[in-house]
Amino acid sequence: MTILRVFIMAAILVGVGCTSAKADSDWIVFENVNVLTMAEGSGHPIRENQLVFVQGDRIAAIAPVGMLSIPEGARRIDGRGMYLLPGLAEMHGHVPPLQSFQGVPERYLDDVLFLYLAGGVTTVRGMLGHPHQLQLKQDIADGTRIGPTLYLAGPSFNGNTVTSPIQARERVRLHQQEGWDLLKIHPGLSLRDFEALADEARTREIDFAGHVPSEVGIHHAIILGTRTIDHLDGYMAAVNGFEEPVSDDKLRELAQFTRAHGVGVVPTMALWETIIGAGDKDELLDFDELKYVPSQVRQGWKNFLAEPRSQYYTGDSARIHAENRRRLLAIMHEEGVEILLGTDAPQLFSVPGLSMRREIPHMLAAGMSPFDVIYSGTVAVGRYFADVDDFGQVMPGQRADLILVSENPLINIDTLYSPEWVMVRGELWSRAQIQEKLAEIEQAYQAH
Repeated sequence: MTILRVFIMAAILVGVGCTSAKADSDWIVFENVNVLTMAEGSGHPIRENQLVFVQGDRIAAIAPVGMLSIPEGARRIDGRGMYLLPGLAEMHGHVPPLQSFQGVPERYLDDVLFLYLAGGVTTVRGMLGHPHQLQLKQDIADGTRIGPTLYLAGPSFNGNTVTSPIQARERVRLHQQEGWDLLKIHPGLSLRDFEALADEARTREIDFAGHVPSEVGIHHAIILGTRTIDHLDGYMAAVNGFEEPVSDDKLRELAQFTRAHGVGVVPTMALWETIIGAGDKDELLDFDELKYVPSQVRQGWKNFLAEPRSQYYTGDSARIHAENRRRLLAIMHEEGVEILLGTDAPQLFSVPGLSMRREIPHMLAAGMSPFDVIYSGTVAVGRYFADVDDFGQVMPGQRADLILVSENPLINIDTLYSPEWVMVRGELWSRAQIQEKLAEIEQAYQAH
């Protein structure tokens, strides 16, 4: 579709809106803004001095300033000198159960959902289902609860929950009937049970993703159709990369195999550096965002740092392991593997939404550009979910998930960490509102 046709369609949309009796109440317009559309094939990464029209939960139009009229009564956001881009996605996130646990305050669930938004995360692929989460997903979609759009995996498939091929198939059918968006794979599954799961999932047209059980291995997991490999799980086991440097050739073979089968990866580099003991403990303990989680959660994370690691996660081996993972991610990027942004929040020192500022530097260190990183959390995720919704680009018809930042993120990607405005499904949050809510969360957890 040409830009001219988009403008004509936009003019029609705005024209209809302006003549509607209710048009003066549900329009939001970003004015004089520079837009990083992330539109594939657009040629120019940033469109300067634009108007972006939002009606309801959809982007209605984009046009240069002065080309289209602003509907009377529209809410106008001055974007002069600022940059508008799609909201980010957390492709390996978690949502706590509705019920409080281990003395954690009941408000923790709602605070987690808000923290995602505070970090500019407007979509979350939840990777472990709990009872009532499907209702939670619907409540957010209906607007009765605040939070990012959720796509949810059901309860785990692992060696304890699946002990036979028949049970694997039955569990796949049950998860599909219940309405889960995908199946979550954990370690412990036998190859026979994994094959049954994969076959039934293919028949039922439901994705499965997550870990790679050791008996299955990375090659079988990919061949059998896993949608994503999360945490780069299984790759180091395939090349004995826990303690010894791995050659680029071996890593490239794995990357090319992954790319050839159309499988994506969710690296979660920062979390895994913490898990294997390669991170700086003092730096982790000094993360400012820890004040937004309850003391019980913080203490659990601190206790982890004091625990002894396995034989693979100590001293030099941890550093070698971490470097092998960095090189694997770099080679995957070079080979065109689909990389999807994710942090595994809220896990060890990964505070929802705010964990992006810990993950993104690892992606940059692996040779990804700021554009590549943003692509991994916007367009790539939109492609992943293309059969259920349109989002991940600033274009007409896309879901109105947007973040407005003060600097060009292609030059200074750190600007993503302090958005001026966050829009989720057409609902706006200003920086002042976000800061006020964060202060309230901090205050609530001072005694918890």
